[in-house]
Amino acid sequence: MKIPESEQGSAGPETGVTRLRAAVRDQWEGLSASERAVAQYLASAPVEQLLYAGAQQLGTASGTSNATVVRALQRLGYAGLPALKRDLASGFTTEVAPEVRLKQRIAHVGRDLDSIWGEVFDEAQERIDIARRLTEPETLQRAVAALAPAREVFCYGVAAAELAARHLALALGRIGRRARFFGATGFALADTLLALGQGDAVVIFQPGRSLSELNILVERARSVGAKVVLVTDELGEAFAGRVEAVLTAPHTPTGITAESLTGLIVADALLLALTTLDETRAVESSHQLTALREQLLDPKRRS
Repeated sequence: MKIPESEQGSAGPETGVTRLRAAVRDQWEGLSASERAVAQYLASAPVEQLLYAGAQQLGTASGTSNATVVRALQRLGYAGLPALKRDLASGFTTEVAPEVRLKQRIAHVGRDLDSIWGEVFDEAQERIDIARRLTEPETLQRAVAALAPAREVFCYGVAAAELAARHLALALGRIGRRARFFGATGFALADTLLALGQGDAVVIFQPGRSLSELNILVERARSVGAKVVLVTDELGEAFAGRVEAVLTAPHTPTGITAESLTGLIVADALLLALTTLDETRAVESSHQLTALREQLLDPKRRS
């Protein structure tokens, strides 16, 4: 088995690529001939090529089949191709400049509209499937239990995660629950932290990158008796012992689909669960919202 020289004996930090190549070396003797062909290709192919490839493409490139690709990945310790992409992407997105990744996306999809349409839907489906599998029912129950009795729910998100946080705060208000969005960083965050108190809950949307604000926010919540639910991709292990629940929202390995996609879906799951817990309040709030909208659309109704 030939492993690229740059990876042999490397003392650098462990990445998705080094983990993949280590798995290939460790499992090599137990692989069949066709599985070895897949493993050899995976170990030597550029990361960006693996991120954009489907199982069928990898099967063609390795001279095997998509079924063999899936079997080989499982023998190497991955649940499937999406799991491999997710592991590879964590290092790739921080090491490769955004403009370079954009050029790679363009080169990959080309200008064929059918291909573009399919790529977007395929990746979206992959991310949704992973999110569904990685969050256990017990984890969702803990998250809902933390939010249900909350005096007020603070929804935090910055940059791409802001959309999901804003969505959850707005939707919670529409079912009669007190909620607010906040996305401040630096000194500006202190004002919202001051308002956070006992009986409140915080939902943090942050796929990766452990910002210093996250640590301060979590510690403030713990010190005042507020509950915390974290919606993330890469930070679950780092915060697992300090929050009530960690819900997994996989980020995009390629940038083809919106970063906030899975965060929005997780927010909708939380919202529906909380709605069913207090149907009377949700219905009454919805009725009042409709009445107010009708007045705004037709000012004459106010009389």
